[in-house]
Amino acid sequence: MDRRKFLSYVGCSCCGLILPSCTTAPITDRKQLKLIPESRLNSQAAQIYEKIKEKEKMSDDFETLETIKKIGSKMENSIDKYFSSNNLENPTSNFEWEYILIEKKTRNAWCMPGGKIAIYTGILEATKNTDGLAAVMGHEIAHAVAKHSVERASRGALINTGTQLVDIFSGGKLSQVNRVTGMNTVGMLSQIGLMNPFSRKQESEADYLGMIFSSLSGYDIRETVQLWERMKKLNKGKEPAEFMSTHPSSENRIKNLQNWMNEIILKYPPIKIT
Repeated sequence: MDRRKFLSYVGCSCCGLILPSCTTAPITDRKQLKLIPESRLNSQAAQIYEKIKEKEKMSDDFETLETIKKIGSKMENSIDKYFSSNNLENPTSNFEWEYILIEKKTRNAWCMPGGKIAIYTGILEATKNTDGLAAVMGHEIAHAVAKHSVERASRGALINTGTQLVDIFSGGKLSQVNRVTGMNTVGMLSQIGLMNPFSRKQESEADYLGMIFSSLSGYDIRETVQLWERMKKLNKGKEPAEFMSTHPSSENRIKNLQNWMNEIILKYPPIKIT
């Protein structure tokens, strides 16, 4: 499950007036718009996570699950230490971290708001080793640390509200277009023109932050590039055009990771946890 599917579960309907909250993403300082309360998403995510644990088949590869938990624990402690040592507010202070390994051939992993993480056994074909697995987990943890689900829910609510208002003030012109074309034309255009580019920006930010968290936790981030080289090979070129996708292309992703690597190694060395 990715963040889009999670948001389809919780919905973005809002009652009354919502006052925007302008904040910045941790470390990158990218400006963020947050309209949806984080506490609400965390609570809903925890409930959905429990249902997923009941529905999906959990892997009996307990050795890998233990490795996942060890990586997660090291990243939790490193993130906490980094923010406290720099006198910064820890964005994970209200998280209740949890890790599961799902038996499924899909090469996927995800992290729900509040630190609820799942790894699919299928992605182990690409991770190959502990550093590769740490690269995947760092990326997913970064989504949660940067509150990307809160941002996406807020942006979705804003777009939905704006579309409804335009439809009202245009005398139902948007609804008429949808009826004539037989599809949600406006929704499709907003997805391709607004949401997809925004999602790709979040994915790139998660790549960057994920490398930082891996480095702070003492993992070899050079393996991150190798991981995505393997993912590219396993995908066998079957990727949608980037403008149609919520993720950067493999080539752009690898290029960005290579450009960031030396800076991150020098600027974010492993943190000693006492």
